[in-house]
Amino acid sequence: MTNPLMQSIEATAPNPNIPALRPGDTVRVHARIVEGDKERIQIFQGTIIRITEGGRNATFTVRRIAAHGVGVERTFLLQSPRVEKVEVVRHGHVRRARLYYLRGLSGRKARLRGTKRTMGGAQPSGVEDNG
Repeated sequence: MTNPLMQSIEATAPNPNIPALRPGDTVRVHARIVEGDKERIQIFQGTIIRITEGGRNATFTVRRIAAHGVGVERTFLLQSPRVEKVEVVRHGHVRRARLYYLRGLSGRKARLRGTKRTMGGAQPSGVEDNG
């Protein structure tokens, strides 16, 4: 038995500007930053190294290499109003759910192999299914 108030909070619709995300995807996150009385959009681009599920508390962690080879990780709430939108730049082919091993790699060794993934399992245009 859960509290009806908690059910109403958890029943809110997810952010429509966030597509389906998977570890290994390179994404561009548009986050709202509040500085004093001003508000602006900051873009954070990197590789998703972790996705945690949990209803309203679902998060995803993005890692990028900043100036002088310093790695920066930032965790975003999936249903946060501070996340304006998320763009998937490219899909990476990985075989793990947690990509913590990328923390120890640098340069070209930290790159992930790309893959061609279609949304919804549909065939891309011009491709025929022969059985």
